[in-house]
Amino acid sequence: MFNKTLFIAAAVLAATGAAHAESATYSIDPTHTFVTFEARHFGTSTNRGRFDKKEGTVTLDKAAKTGKVDVTIDTSSINTGVGPFDGHLKSKDFFNVAEHPTAKFTGDKLTFDGDKVKSVAGTLTLAGVTQPVTLTASNFNCYTNPMLKREVCGGDFETTIKRSEYGVKYGLPGIPDDVRLLIQVEAVKQ
Repeated sequence: MFNKTLFIAAAVLAATGAAHAESATYSIDPTHTFVTFEARHFGTSTNRGRFDKKEGTVTLDKAAKTGKVDVTIDTSSINTGVGPFDGHLKSKDFFNVAEHPTAKFTGDKLTFDGDKVKSVAGTLTLAGVTQPVTLTASNFNCYTNPMLKREVCGGDFETTIKRSEYGVKYGLPGIPDDVRLLIQVEAVKQ
């Protein structure tokens, strides 16, 4: 009886260790990760831009269906393709990069559909204000990168925020409050 109990305990510990071993850390690949935004301009065209500098990590346990995402964005790297517009967006009217040089997303509530991440809930800190936000995945996949010979996971994620909730009220209501964030991300297993 003692040997049977010992065997069961060892099997449970092995299973627990195996499940824990599934957790892996991935580093954001800046060459395949883009953080872009879209905002309507006085009800006519859509202004678009991106942030060129970003970094972060993803911890993912596919077996336990848990994980954590940390992404930091250098707000001074904003790029709309129009220098004077970039300068205005960096000013106190919008991102106030002199006082808030980074934005940060931290998510620890991942929702899965089978083995695919469907959403990540957490917080976004922008212009010094932190608010809850959920990124919805329109695509998620993991694959073995043929060049790196390592697993890469990623997808396309999006959400819409109200900029006024972050204290960014310039131009309201002519420039609408809603800003669509689109995050295309790939992260390399470490």
